[in-house]
Amino acid sequence: MASLPDWRDGRASKNGRTPMPDRPLPVTRRLSRRTLLGGLIPALSLAACSRHDETAEPLLDRFSVGEGAYRPVGTLQDIPPSTGPFTARFAPHFGMFEGLAGPDFVDQLKFAHDQGFRAWEDNSMAVRPLADQIRLGNAMRKLGIEMGVFVLGDRQGWQSPTLTSGDPQARRNFMAQVDNAIGVAERTGATRMTVLPGLAAPQLRRQYQMAHIVDALREACDRIAPHGLTMVVEPINNVDFPGVFLNRTSDGFLISKAVDRPECKLLFDIYHQQIMDGNIIRDMDACWSEIAYFQLGDHPGRNKPHTGETNYANVLQHVWKKGYRGVLGMEHGVTSTDPAAEEDLILTYRRLDGLLKTI
Repeated sequence: MASLPDWRDGRASKNGRTPMPDRPLPVTRRLSRRTLLGGLIPALSLAACSRHDETAEPLLDRFSVGEGAYRPVGTLQDIPPSTGPFTARFAPHFGMFEGLAGPDFVDQLKFAHDQGFRAWEDNSMAVRPLADQIRLGNAMRKLGIEMGVFVLGDRQGWQSPTLTSGDPQARRNFMAQVDNAIGVAERTGATRMTVLPGLAAPQLRRQYQMAHIVDALREACDRIAPHGLTMVVEPINNVDFPGVFLNRTSDGFLISKAVDRPECKLLFDIYHQQIMDGNIIRDMDACWSEIAYFQLGDHPGRNKPHTGETNYANVLQHVWKKGYRGVLGMEHGVTSTDPAAEEDLILTYRRLDGLLKTI
């Protein structure tokens, strides 16, 4: 059999066109029904999407940032940093400024205040010695720093089935932690506490576990309501914390709705949301009515914003435009205690604050 012309090497024919084979290339295998459908369905979908409708809103207008949606940001370095006290209530953690302020926690609070921060967050406050709680609470009050969340109890929320199992002793232990948290809040000026329902109880169907959580949280609401406190239920990812029951924002929204008390709301942690579902802005909008607190951290790495894949410039603009003015917890790691790295951390938040000031 004569060889076919090599039409793939780009050689042109006499009429200037690339020569094509003079007969079809041999088919070496039959196409299965699955293969045919696999190619046909995307093609039909693309054809449907490409139809022009004179009355339809342009696709880019509906799904891009569009005019008046978000301020376009090339890179974080394009944003002029803010000055003076922060507009947004970004809340650092102890240890983030240790290189610049030293190891003493009160000194770190004073340094943060001098840098313009007006909020703080400490997950471990409930397990700190009583004298430290009083000392730190007094320092924050004197400086005018708002205390954000602390984790209720001893962090058993990702180590055991705290609320999911319906075990009476586990529930009594949880209520004791709630009572202790009331005292922590009074000493530190906090008004919110983070609740982690615990590991899944594999012997029970998910619906039963959900009911146990809701029932326990309603009792906890009765205890904290006279003190003006709010629990924020936090979904955390099951990659870093295998086996946790509450790992999706949608389930946290369901729990908050089911409890149906102003003392129980949702903590929207952008780091965990990005790992589990992405779609940060869409899911944020879907559960907005229950969100009472935000925490920040980029993925991968759980470091400061704009070190990973999340577009924090757009996400925070969305949060701001929807009217949230509460604490934004800086719940992420630090790359180094080197003073230069800590100064860069501050500059990152200064630039984000500068962006929000333009809204």
